Amino acid sequence: MNEVMNKMTEMHAKIAKGGPPKARDKHVSRGKMLVRDRITALIDPGTPFLELSQLAGHELYEGEEVPAGGILTGVGTVEGVTCMIVANDSTVKGGTYYPITVKKHLRAQEIAQQNRLPCIYLVDSGGANLPHQADVFPDRDHFGRIFYNQARMSGLGIPQLSVVMGPCTAGGAYIPSMSSESIIVGKQGHIFLAGPPLVKAATGEEVTAEDLGGGEMHSSVSGVTDYLAVDDEHALVLARRSVKNLHWPRSDAATNQRISSTWKEPLYDPEELGGIVGTNLRRAIPIREVIARVVDGSEFSEFKPDYGSTLVTGFSAIHSHPVAILANNGVLTSPAALKAAHFIQLAAERHIPLVFLQNITGFMVGSEAERGGIAKDGAKMVTAVACAEVPKFTVLVGGSRGAGNYGMCGRAYSPNFLWAWPTSQTSVMGPEQLSSVMEAVGKKADPELTKRIERESDAVFGSARLWDDGVIPPSHTRRVLGVGLEAACRGVADWRGRRTEWGVFRM
Repeated sequence: MNEVMNKMTEMHAKIAKGGPPKARDKHVSRGKMLVRDRITALIDPGTPFLELSQLAGHELYEGEEVPAGGILTGVGTVEGVTCMIVANDSTVKGGTYYPITVKKHLRAQEIAQQNRLPCIYLVDSGGANLPHQADVFPDRDHFGRIFYNQARMSGLGIPQLSVVMGPCTAGGAYIPSMSSESIIVGKQGHIFLAGPPLVKAATGEEVTAEDLGGGEMHSSVSGVTDYLAVDDEHALVLARRSVKNLHWPRSDAATNQRISSTWKEPLYDPEELGGIVGTNLRRAIPIREVIARVVDGSEFSEFKPDYGSTLVTGFSAIHSHPVAILANNGVLTSPAALKAAHFIQLAAERHIPLVFLQNITGFMVGSEAERGGIAKDGAKMVTAVACAEVPKFTVLVGGSRGAGNYGMCGRAYSPNFLWAWPTSQTSVMGPEQLSSVMEAVGKKADPELTKRIERESDAVFGSARLWDDGVIPPSHTRRVLGVGLEAACRGVADWRGRRTEWGVFRM
């Protein structure tokens, strides 16, 4: 596991640099801060920034490198308020939007809406990446959805704040225009529906970028922006002031007074998780050992321990937040699925967030299982997961196969956050099983297909496509879940007032 994590650390370090040295040097020479420095200056000192989907775009476009998908997204604390931060990296292809950039931006907005987090957009983008326009512009979940989401969130009372620190062109101009408050950096930020070259081509008018859409014009003439900053640092100070003036509920753990004394650390060291789990997914993962290194004080009140034992369920706490945990300990049988549905109902009734630790090959198959009603019992579990009106968090600690992915709150079931361990694998079935099925239906064994399925099951492959919200070291699981719970459970999240309406449970 250490070898795997060392490779992952090297990959993350390379991605964190952003674009090529020439682009970074040019960016800094203009007096601009690099995107990660901007975020560090924005959030409260000493508080964490939970970056999402750092591997987005990795080896996704042949012949092109798009580190982190050209955009940074994550949860950070600003003036004690937990916020969603979306920041373009203009050192990566001028901050233009590739298909994966759009997908990552939309995912950040989905998280913000689900958890009612104020959004801060650090805008520095050339707009849509034109060679990829067919995959960026026209469809429902393409570029225009960003502005739709802004309008919807604003309508729900979720603040939208923009800081224009560079180009803000074409449709991108709607990001500050649709924000509650907008800040622009003078002589550096520019907002216009069409830049000077396009204006000349369309109307014959010759105009400079500053006269067309500069900060001074927009702050004193058009009124598109509300505050004019002299540089990046000043703009970020103004952004912090705007967040403070939201009068949004401040979270206890985010006020520079990390209240670690209010919870017990696990009795067992989370650093041991890498060795406990290992890298061989054929070996059973002792899931209670994992739980003991994730929850407060290693205290876990197991529910129905002797029934449906291939699924471990129970109540605990993480960073003082109550949680209801479902963790795989083998294949999902009918008793396990029934236990899960019962347990999820209890959690929803008590307004307790759900945590799913996935290591699943799927539901039990075979004539005995079918006669026992595995299809309807599995459906009960899936229905319960889909309907429960509480925050849900999923961690892929091993395999994530078949319908087990659904029953354990995979991406299709909209968990508030979903993270993967670097050795986890996601696919409809294992490569060997898939080959066997193909042979059974008359197809010849295809070693290349097996290799492709193995590659497509890999955690990095999935994270590059945003199948998760990031690949994390096993030892960081408790910490990451703690930040996620803080984002979902503090502030004005309204899920506690909801009553779950259950679908039909086929009996």
